[in-house]
Amino acid sequence: MNTDVAPVTPAEAEWVATQRKWGQGWRRLALPGVLTIYLLYVVASVDKYSQGSGRIWGYAVVAAFALCYLLTLAHFETASPWRFWTLCGILGILFVVELPLAHAAAFVMCVYITMVTVGRLGGYAAPIVIALALGALLIPVAISSWHDSLSTSFDDITPIAIPVVALATFAAVRVQRGNQALAEARQELARLAAENERARIARDLHDLLGHSLTTITVKAGLARRLGPTDPSRALQEIAEVETLARQSLANVRAAVSNSHEVTLAGELASGRELLRAAGVAADIPRAVEVVDPVHQELFGWAVREGVTNIVRHAHASSCAVRLSPSSVEIVDDGVGDPGGSSGGADTGRSGNGLIGLRERVAAAGGAVDAGPRQPQGWRLRVSLAPEGNAG
Repeated sequence: MNTDVAPVTPAEAEWVATQRKWGQGWRRLALPGVLTIYLLYVVASVDKYSQGSGRIWGYAVVAAFALCYLLTLAHFETASPWRFWTLCGILGILFVVELPLAHAAAFVMCVYITMVTVGRLGGYAAPIVIALALGALLIPVAISSWHDSLSTSFDDITPIAIPVVALATFAAVRVQRGNQALAEARQELARLAAENERARIARDLHDLLGHSLTTITVKAGLARRLGPTDPSRALQEIAEVETLARQSLANVRAAVSNSHEVTLAGELASGRELLRAAGVAADIPRAVEVVDPVHQELFGWAVREGVTNIVRHAHASSCAVRLSPSSVEIVDDGVGDPGGSSGGADTGRSGNGLIGLRERVAAAGGAVDAGPRQPQGWRLRVSLAPEGNAG
């Protein structure tokens, strides 16, 4: 299974940031806050139907209602049920107090109660919405002294406005929550992409530098031994060490930028040279045409890992690499797992290197088999399903 995660594009990152910004802080109250301007209609009705201290009380109730409404909006998702219903109860009390002061116009306040209850309860707020709409429709008609306040079209549409606002609020909240969930999902994908990239770089650096530093160490040791008896050969080995060091630096830069290339033919050639310098007799094929081209890069990583570990750990005198269209096998006659940590075919002496190879092979749908041979030695085999048998 391929576990790669597509990186988040700059446009997606900006969208995530925008969703987070508008879902938090004062911005989430911007549109609902603007809608409180319709409470001015209630203020106008208080001015029309109340006198003296009643008018002042009417204005104060509208102001308190607006503040309580905004406070409820600010916490309607995070507040405890007890706090939420307390705030809704206050809104309801303020509405009831305003009824004799603003008459039928006070039912405009029910529109705001509808918004907060639907925003918090969703479809479960339907009984409340129905009750408020019926109250706005029937109570002003039942009170004869309010009939003159029903002359304006705004009072006529309030019973309709309540369910319409309820539906609009329900849809808006669903969209907002969906966008928020999508933003959180994209943020999680960005985190996973960053983790995968760090893991890739760590794996590639281990594989690249492990092989290169092992080769440099072996060649430097060979040059030291050849120095007293064959200076020209020693200088040749040192020159190759310099070349390898430069190539290793280029590989590190390529690994970080994800532009390095590994080829099976190149790894077989460099493995042959490394084993020669280490004094290990190598039976390594020169032709790679037998291997399916789509598998050659992966098999190159397998050869690199196998040969590097032979030189590091095996104390072997010979090794062999065997290729087939869908598999590669590296065997040696060394001491097996010198650390005694293998415990069977599921672990190996290469530690992080074998873990990284398993990840690469698993992503390609293959399997890694690594373990000691009888009577001695070690075997590393990577196999992939042939093209016709995949799945």
